[in-house]
Amino acid sequence: MSAGDRPAIAGGTPQRSRPLAYARHQLDEADVTAVVESLRSGALTGGPDIARFERLLAGVCGAAHAVAVSSGTAALDLAVAALGVGPEDEVITSPLTFVATANAVVRSGGSPVFADIGPDRCLDPAAVAARVTPRTRAVIAVDYAGMPADVDAIRLALPRPLPVIADGAQSLGGRLGGRPVGSLADITTLSFHAVKPVTSGEGGACVTDDGALAESVRRGRNHGMTSTAEERSALNWRYDVTSLGSNHRMTSFQAALGAAQLSRLETGRERRRELADRYDRLLGKLPGITLPPRPPERESSWHLYAVEVSPEDFGCPRDKVIDALRAEGIQATLHYPAVHLLAMYRSRGGRPGMAPRAERLAERLVTLPLFAGMTDADQDDVVAALIRIQSWAASRPGWAVEHGEPPAHPGQPT
Repeated sequence: MSAGDRPAIAGGTPQRSRPLAYARHQLDEADVTAVVESLRSGALTGGPDIARFERLLAGVCGAAHAVAVSSGTAALDLAVAALGVGPEDEVITSPLTFVATANAVVRSGGSPVFADIGPDRCLDPAAVAARVTPRTRAVIAVDYAGMPADVDAIRLALPRPLPVIADGAQSLGGRLGGRPVGSLADITTLSFHAVKPVTSGEGGACVTDDGALAESVRRGRNHGMTSTAEERSALNWRYDVTSLGSNHRMTSFQAALGAAQLSRLETGRERRRELADRYDRLLGKLPGITLPPRPPERESSWHLYAVEVSPEDFGCPRDKVIDALRAEGIQATLHYPAVHLLAMYRSRGGRPGMAPRAERLAERLVTLPLFAGMTDADQDDVVAALIRIQSWAASRPGWAVEHGEPPAHPGQPT
């Protein structure tokens, strides 16, 4: 192997001079125009932009109600509160998720209970059923990387009926058996963070067919008040507060941006699917790489493309792979460390062995760049860098040790 074939982390020339992010938002002139028109309308919060965005979102999700809120985290908090979760209650969820999922249960006063994942990287229905106790109040299924969790199978496996929240922060546009995300669970939470396929900068929503749950979320986003500022006019200025809430309102111009972005949801998902298919073809024979699962009857939104690295076959541990890709100008990352092994959750009883499949996967996952604006040439750089790193590592046993290993991720077993 020539010096030119060395990976950058071993002294070679980086694959890219300009870093490639793992995800990136896309804005066009229609987005800018929508925001400017909203700003000029005179309504910075509330008003018709919010109502229009909610109507469009409910239509995309095949649901009766969509309630726009300030973030995906707020959506989780409000969904948990709408189900009445409180002290002494348990909520079963996945350890392979962003920490906000479990934090919403803790903030409600309840206790998150972590069940293991299945081959689809989402909650395993049998593992969920095994964790149900008399204190179990609900289940939060997580649509990992944009793959809808099999909510139907989870419901069938439960020993007694329980409400199911779908954390769909990454899965808007995905489908299960032809049904869109947002129509599968009792209530679905969405995120419109900057790197999501549909963005409003920050923002989120709760989507449901249940009118009572939707009303609870509406009041919860507005301090628990019985009326909004728009509804209080002329002689109708009084209101009551019937429950504890906070300010989780989305601004009008965020809603205008979200509505403009929704019009491109399907074309964006199609491009990400093309890139995911292309990754599969280009990486399918690379030693030590396991591709993302593709369960039948499910369509991912392809928010993330996360491969599994086998250290024995690839030639070096996962952490070294991420470090080596970043040295190449490829901003690979991890989604996610196992939540129950993060320091806060260890202090609440989390320990290794509670969810062995999730723990093993969390030590091997690498998120590769994937976003609708990514070019084939960008993707070729990612693939070339991975091939170069694998070839170098596999031909030099002990190379990763010689170059030193980074410390374990916070909360991961050492």
